[in-house]
Amino acid sequence: MMNFVAPVTLAAGGIELVPLSLAHETGLRAAAADGELWKLRVASVPEPEQTRAYIEAALAAKDAGSRFAFAVCDQATGTVLGSTSYHDMLPPVKRVEIGWTWYAQRCQRTHVNTACKLLMLTHAFEALRCHVVGWRTDNFNFTSQRAIERLGAHKDGVIRGHALRRDGTIRDTVMYSLRAGEWPEVKAQLLYRLAQQQAPATL
Repeated sequence: MMNFVAPVTLAAGGIELVPLSLAHETGLRAAAADGELWKLRVASVPEPEQTRAYIEAALAAKDAGSRFAFAVCDQATGTVLGSTSYHDMLPPVKRVEIGWTWYAQRCQRTHVNTACKLLMLTHAFEALRCHVVGWRTDNFNFTSQRAIERLGAHKDGVIRGHALRRDGTIRDTVMYSLRAGEWPEVKAQLLYRLAQQQAPATL
């Protein structure tokens, strides 16, 4: 279980996913400051003074075999743009979930998320040989729900009263999944979308 996701660096579309480490603390703090993302009640972005603890928790979860976190970086400059993770990994049934995903405000609604999802899903289905990849999100995080649904993921249902938000309120969790047989079509769509998003503007 602990080695289901081995340390790996993934790259595509000018984006690089690097195993998260304490060396990324300053970069993560700067990325979160772009938009003061920790103020979003439906997101998992650390407050500035909690950035190191956020990374340490991710590393502890990696050691426990339950999560593998990446720093999302600009491949050309190495600038940290955010973070994303595999989590709730179930090696016996070949299932992982993708979550703990957030990006600096300037990167939102750009090619960054498309590239990250292409990298994460390709690795999950083609390297880890997963049967299913899942997502979960806050019932009030409509932006996240729309992004997951644009991938072609199936909405499995809602778990009511499932988890605490950072403000202490109790959230319902919306669950989604994508099966291996659905991946080829989703991959083709992601590749097309990434090419469109990175195409030079024409007059």
